[in-house]
Amino acid sequence: MSNKSNFSIVELGSLDNVRAKESFGTKGKFFLGEQLGITGCEISLGIIPAGQAVPFLHAHKENEEIYIFIKGTGIFSVDGEKMPVKEGSIIKVAPSGMRGLKASSEDLHYICVQSKENSLKQATMDDGIISEEQPSW
Repeated sequence: MSNKSNFSIVELGSLDNVRAKESFGTKGKFFLGEQLGITGCEISLGIIPAGQAVPFLHAHKENEEIYIFIKGTGIFSVDGEKMPVKEGSIIKVAPSGMRGLKASSEDLHYICVQSKENSLKQATMDDGIISEEQPSW
């Protein structure tokens, strides 16, 4: 028996479906916070087509961002410092870091997690509660 008030789900299908999404005038970006009712962070999925770039640099007032690159290659810029990124690259950027990204010769797929800097008070096992109940699968 499941208590559906304890979870929410979005079925996007193939991650390539992100290409058709649009957020804040940017195509290929899909924010999950409102879709899932997330209250502690924002998560977005993004695809930048080969040779294209996010059309602006940006920073944040309070939120740090973690970029997790899941496919493709590109260049990530923070405060003018450019670094190559590829599948498996993970970058954390402080709120004030002026950031931007560009895909190389192939599409760049990424997940971005955004949360208020210094807001995490516990994590992983410090917050986890192990149940005595065994999974039924």
